[in-house]
Amino acid sequence: MTTGRYLEDLSVGDVETLTRTVTSADIDRFAAVTGDDNPVHLDEAYARTTRFGGRIAHGMLSAGHISAVLGTRLPGPGAIYLSQSLSFRRPVKIGDAVCATVTVTAIDFERGRVTLATTCTVAGKTVTEGEAVVLAPRRGT
Repeated sequence: MTTGRYLEDLSVGDVETLTRTVTSADIDRFAAVTGDDNPVHLDEAYARTTRFGGRIAHGMLSAGHISAVLGTRLPGPGAIYLSQSLSFRRPVKIGDAVCATVTVTAIDFERGRVTLATTCTVAGKTVTEGEAVVLAPRRGT
């Protein structure tokens, strides 16, 4: 494993982050992959008539940033998602830098499961929060 951590190396309180700026192309590609073509995400003229005043990213795009942290940094390569709860607190707009943070809150060494608090922020304000449970890779397997 070149990045990330094995189950045996994890401790409660471990934290990793990843920041990515959302582009119009990101939103367009997400819509194409998922089939979610809600005009609030894709049609600027329509989106201007909504409470958001312009296009917003899909909430699940922010959740995807959490997945990126789990799969590349903490625990990292070999981690397998078991569950994820999410609450969407604020919209994410084109040009927003989304900072996804995951923090280890519990470790079940016997079952190989790690529970993590998951949060996405923009300019210090929470846009998405929840909790993930993943299977972490073990050393030597």
